[in-house]
Amino acid sequence: MRRIILSIVLLCSVSLSAAVHGPDKGTLVIVGGNMQDPAIVKRFIDLAGGPDAPIVIIPTAGEDDEYDNYWSGLKQWRENGAKNLTVIHTRDRKVADSEAFVKPIRAARGVFFGGGRQWRLADSYLNTLSHKELRAPLNRGGVIGGSSAGASILTSFMVRGDTKSNEKMIGDHTVGLGFLKNAAVDQHLLRRNRQFDMLEVIDKYPDMLGIGLDENTAIVVEGDQFDVIGQSYAVIYSTKPVAGASGRFYFMGAGDRFDMKERKATRRGDRWQPLQGVRPPSP
Repeated sequence: MRRIILSIVLLCSVSLSAAVHGPDKGTLVIVGGNMQDPAIVKRFIDLAGGPDAPIVIIPTAGEDDEYDNYWSGLKQWRENGAKNLTVIHTRDRKVADSEAFVKPIRAARGVFFGGGRQWRLADSYLNTLSHKELRAPLNRGGVIGGSSAGASILTSFMVRGDTKSNEKMIGDHTVGLGFLKNAAVDQHLLRRNRQFDMLEVIDKYPDMLGIGLDENTAIVVEGDQFDVIGQSYAVIYSTKPVAGASGRFYFMGAGDRFDMKERKATRRGDRWQPLQGVRPPSP
């Protein structure tokens, strides 16, 4: 009997660990790159608490060795109303593990990761004090986001993390920061003709949810659901039925909603309407 009970507990633990879900508190804003739509930036600022809210920008995925509060990437944030911006950056894990470095994170209501190569973010911050403290803005009801590389790092499984090539989906870095669990996010999806690439990942990890985001498009994640905003499409990849059809991936546009726990896609209207599945072309 004890063995049966232990087996049931283990099965439940595996099932729970395989569940897709976002943060228990706060919001994620995950952007597919080339973030030009002011509505996405303003949505992030609003979720952080408005123009005066303290927001930390982390550009470490980029190629430069140094970034400061005069970095040109802050321009679009200031143009969209953000007044309290702080840039933090290091490639030294000892610095990322220090009390002085995490002080701005502890005060922040929003943290945003810029684009570049996501393995640089993993090398600098994964499993450091900075990583631990990044949960604090969410626990305060704030927001964490990222664009391009900064989008892929936010999930538990990080695609295109290979140090030699960003074309390799499953590379030498695959562990992300884990704010969206049992999921992987790809970016620049349609602009760079990447729409079939995520199939490799979910074929190898069939319980995982794959999410592809085109440029200038974002998902806003609250709990186990997300809404699509921006100018193009989010694409769902799943080995489980999503929208009432047997297709391998499903296109969602601005205003559409996805329940990650139920794997259910709906469209906003007078009431929420189920989306139809989209099949890829036959070989």
